[in-house]
Amino acid sequence: MSRKAKIERKTKETEIVAEIDLDGTGAYDISTGIGFLDHMLEQLARHGLIDIKLKAKGDLHIDFHHTAEDSGIVLGQAVAKALGDKIGITRYADVHLPMDETMTRVAIDVSGRPYLIWKVEFSRPKVGEMDTELFREWFQAFAQNAGITLHIENLYGENNHHIAETCYKGLARALRQAVSLDPRQAGRVPSTKGTLTG
Repeated sequence: MSRKAKIERKTKETEIVAEIDLDGTGAYDISTGIGFLDHMLEQLARHGLIDIKLKAKGDLHIDFHHTAEDSGIVLGQAVAKALGDKIGITRYADVHLPMDETMTRVAIDVSGRPYLIWKVEFSRPKVGEMDTELFREWFQAFAQNAGITLHIENLYGENNHHIAETCYKGLARALRQAVSLDPRQAGRVPSTKGTLTG
């Protein structure tokens, strides 16, 4: 069963095309016009073993908000579409992701009920040219549109680059496990309700 999806989104603020393969090798071709966001989405692909192609054109002359948020929306929609009825998935996963002095915990439930718990603080307003407040916006948009419950907590850390990167790598590793097919769940949805649509 192919678990691929393509989503296109066009507004007055952004134009985005994204393609994903949940059963890929971590290949990526990403261009948002925001260097640090590209770097983070590349981590999502590589460590989640999800092939991602994403091209975004946004109103960066205003700020990075619309492009960052809308890329989260489109990737979330692509994940939801690729998962389909979620038959056979593992559903739950969690990871503690270390990076030098930083440790971040990410837990996920591919539940059909979007929710974000975000316990992450930054000591600087920007990483590279990206506003640190936009990381929460990206994860909120992604969780909402993917239909997942997502808890992210930075347990400790000092370097803002490392804190942001552990959030994306943690999501990648947890998502990789949660969407993986469990042979013991073959042919059924992992819920006593019989559905994971909300």
